[in-house]
Amino acid sequence: MTDLGDRLRALRVAAGLSQTALAGDAFSPSYVSLIEGGRREPTDAALAVLAARLDTTTEYLRHGESGPSESKARLEIDYAKLALETGKAVEARDRMLALDLGSISSTLHSEILITLARAYEGLGELEASIGVLEPLLARARGRSHHLDAATIATDLVISYLQAGDLHRSIDLGEQVIAELEDAGLAGTDEQLRLGATILWPYVERGDMLFATHRAAQLIEQADALGTPRGRGSVYWNAAMVAEQRRDYALAQRYTSRALALIGESGSSRDVARLRLHYAWLLLRSEPSSPRAALDQLEMAGPQLGFIGSEVDIAFAEIESSRAYLMLGDLARAEDCARRAIERLGDNPRLDTCSAHLVLGDALFARGDEQGAAQAYRWAADMLGMMAAGRQSAAAWRALGDRFLAHGDVAEAARSFDRALREAGLRPTSVPAAVFAGRHGVRVD
Repeated sequence: MTDLGDRLRALRVAAGLSQTALAGDAFSPSYVSLIEGGRREPTDAALAVLAARLDTTTEYLRHGESGPSESKARLEIDYAKLALETGKAVEARDRMLALDLGSISSTLHSEILITLARAYEGLGELEASIGVLEPLLARARGRSHHLDAATIATDLVISYLQAGDLHRSIDLGEQVIAELEDAGLAGTDEQLRLGATILWPYVERGDMLFATHRAAQLIEQADALGTPRGRGSVYWNAAMVAEQRRDYALAQRYTSRALALIGESGSSRDVARLRLHYAWLLLRSEPSSPRAALDQLEMAGPQLGFIGSEVDIAFAEIESSRAYLMLGDLARAEDCARRAIERLGDNPRLDTCSAHLVLGDALFARGDEQGAAQAYRWAADMLGMMAAGRQSAAAWRALGDRFLAHGDVAEAARSFDRALREAGLRPTSVPAAVFAGRHGVRVD
């Protein structure tokens, strides 16, 4: 009974309950004390009441993780994680959905739901991932489980960013960061990773000055307190900020540093994603290096094939298409763009717009002006469904440039106007005197 008593005490303390509070009207506090001390065996009815008040199961109180339901759930979680690592997100999702949370201790609920959310993210189903993570985050914050909340919030910030909801991405991340700092947890890997992840939504929203300031703070904090994994996350995201300021030399230094640090942590998926980021940078540096970018993408390829999400792999296809286009290999550029579009589906995503833009470029270069125009207009329709932001403004600008090169001045003008609106620049009202004066009418 000692094990049962130990588990009861641990769950009670974790829930922030005294023996009196746990006993309530059903038992005396001394009865709870006797159970925790291993001097009294509770009846099945008493155990059911205690389990309900502690948000667990009677099986877990009696047997711990060695109980049948707990053992099966743990095995399923391990299989699901292995499936995610080998690129089998569907299997991971199905295994987690098949579990009955009502028969499993709440100590495993968070791990099950986070694994499910990552399976959804791996399938590109961002809305489903967000739907799982939001209530999980609320529960962790409500119980002051700050490090768990930071891990969940990091996944949510990324999902909201990919879905185009920049304001929610930033607000949620900053709230959790403030709670971590108030709890004295600044400098932990969880805090550094979340802080680094929030940099990108700030960049997308156009807050470059603040993003640059925050990146410098995080680098100082990470070098003083962080592990290689935490420091690598900071340098990675600081590189993105440097890119947006067009300081490509600094961005490449930060990226190289991030690759070295994250490589030490053994996180294959992060290394693969960082290589994608490096390829993106090489294609936008002046001068661009499409061959070097393809080398990075090729090195990332095997890892992405096993552990990358559909969004990651599609991003690699888009950047490969861009690189082949720069090298004049139009057939490969078109093939890569079409594979990316097939992976991403029809959901409103900035990556989907990018895939159609690069497909339009490949078709236009091959002389298929009608196909190019269709791809560009599809991107325009998709962008019209999405929230405003820096990246969206850049996409509208790129779309306007393409319409202009295609000779469609009216569509180009509309795209440029939309780019300005997305960037926060609204139309101005022209004083009547301007038009009156133009037509020779005196305005007193």
